[in-house]
Amino acid sequence: MDNQDFATRQIHAGSLERENFRPLVMPIHQSATFYFDSVEQGAALFAGEEDGYFYTRIDNPNQRELATRLAELEGGESGLVFASGMGAISSMFWSLVRSGDHIIANKTLYGCTYELLYEGFPRFNIDVDFVDLSVSGILEKFLRPETRIVYIETPANPNLKISDINYLASTAHTYNPEIKVVVDNTFATPYLQQPLGLGADIVVHSSTKYLNGHGDVVAGAVISDAATIKLIADNGLRYFTGSVLGPFECFLISRGLKTLDLRMEKHCANAREVAEFLEQDKRVKNVNFPGLPSHPAYKLAQKQMKLPGAMISFELAGNKEYCANFVNNCKLCRCAVSLGDAETLIQHPASMTHNSYSPEALADAGIAENLLRISVGLESASDIIADLKQALDHCDN
Repeated sequence: MDNQDFATRQIHAGSLERENFRPLVMPIHQSATFYFDSVEQGAALFAGEEDGYFYTRIDNPNQRELATRLAELEGGESGLVFASGMGAISSMFWSLVRSGDHIIANKTLYGCTYELLYEGFPRFNIDVDFVDLSVSGILEKFLRPETRIVYIETPANPNLKISDINYLASTAHTYNPEIKVVVDNTFATPYLQQPLGLGADIVVHSSTKYLNGHGDVVAGAVISDAATIKLIADNGLRYFTGSVLGPFECFLISRGLKTLDLRMEKHCANAREVAEFLEQDKRVKNVNFPGLPSHPAYKLAQKQMKLPGAMISFELAGNKEYCANFVNNCKLCRCAVSLGDAETLIQHPASMTHNSYSPEALADAGIAENLLRISVGLESASDIIADLKQALDHCDN
């Protein structure tokens, strides 16, 4: 399927059709276990000498279809799906690092990823440096012989900083080809950005978000070369976390993927209009959106992303209470965490998704107390803007 367009592959990649078994839509294989023709066959399956299924915690047709499709879309050899984004991230980390190792991570990260790296890993003698990886030339200063992973979010959550994937991968691999460069591609999706093609080794996703697109699944994914995925499957997924994605959830994400390109085009078009509205309103102090020429990494975003995404963060010209008043008076835009849904969602990172950061860490990561994050949905852009405007107007009364 290498010569087919993204829209075709997002619908057909990963098909497990075989002779006399060709459902247009993969059925839900809601079975915990699979029986064998004989003890000998069971032994061969467990030993990896025969391909097939024996237990859904290890493999399942729905899991395999979804993982194969995601790998195809990301340009990877193989994929693995998980019961949550954090299940994917933690399974990946625990499979690749051990006591005495060193990790370099974005200074700005999703709150639970930050907590895992900041609170969790030091307990096991794993050292983590938090670095603003959007700064050119900074990575060289932190690489050392013990470095095993460089972990990137781009665009970063929630301040939308952009990191140069090609530069970071090239720098890390020049220092030590064994270093794994990992990119959380949740905000961008494979439709907008393909980190493996830019030199990264591993891509992780919270599939809860745009990949599913309908707010009714919690899931995660990892895509990489076949050997790395096998290592994570045999270690991180099988016994470190056991974060197994159920067949029904796989079915829902596979269904959502069929419209990924259409949804992302609409999400991004809406976001551009919303960002332009916010930037011209005097009650808005600062707008972070990679599609605006005012964004510090506007040219880089154009280079490594097909479109700028649909996430916006912005600071209001008021204190924390002013921000809360604004959000509380939004009617169409729902006050909720998560992102990538059909509905427009707005939240306050400092008190919600990033509340695990200390006040000092928030300031250091560039997450202001008056910063709000909006996931622009699929409603009419004019209606989203009208709702934001009336909420701003209410704050002035």
